[in-house]
Amino acid sequence: MGRYPNIAASKQKNGAAKGKLYSMYAKEIYQAAKMGGTSLDANASLKRLVDKAKKEQVPSDIINRAIDKVNSGADESYENTKYEVFGPAGSTVIIDCLTDNLNRTVSDIRAVINKTHTKLGAINSVSYMYDNVCVVGFKGLSEEDTLEALIDAGVDVEDIESDGDSILVYGNPTALYDIKKAIEMKLPNVEFDVDEITWIAKDKIDLTGEYLESFNKLLTLLDEVEDVQQVYHNVNL
Repeated sequence: MGRYPNIAASKQKNGAAKGKLYSMYAKEIYQAAKMGGTSLDANASLKRLVDKAKKEQVPSDIINRAIDKVNSGADESYENTKYEVFGPAGSTVIIDCLTDNLNRTVSDIRAVINKTHTKLGAINSVSYMYDNVCVVGFKGLSEEDTLEALIDAGVDVEDIESDGDSILVYGNPTALYDIKKAIEMKLPNVEFDVDEITWIAKDKIDLTGEYLESFNKLLTLLDEVEDVQQVYHNVNL
């Protein structure tokens, strides 16, 4: 199955989780529009986020309101911050946050740490055990055709693998748009099933019993924190 199933912690798309998902995209879309402009044609980061939001069935009015806030001159300020956590029995977690209040975020993360008896690590104490990569997934080309398209475009990647009838391309995060452009040149009507910049653990572990229960509690509580955007970990679930 390759590395794709381990890209990120899965999210239930119902009830409160839907609200969390909508809020997450609203903040990211606003931030991208504020930094790069509100034109989808001129702002590749914004277009990517809007396309992803639509795929995840985020309502158009939420997307449009986030962009319109920039057009109306609203001045909200969000900051990306990352936390690294040591969980039970050798498990590790990387938490990506987008916040307009660092004190609130730190307080909320520490509350989760205290409730789960885990340990907050220093910068790079966990992330060195992960690969920070972009992942692009699609259907319609073979591995050989994909490699040819990337070579023709002069794009370097770290790995290409197949997952059923899907192709997954892994590369440096800065290569995301170049990879997608190369594939689009070869396959003009391609739809990207995976379009992520992510952290993938170099080594995965299995948890059982109370360790697994404790780890699942950690993930559940993190998912309830308003400012948490993504959670990456090294546990096979």
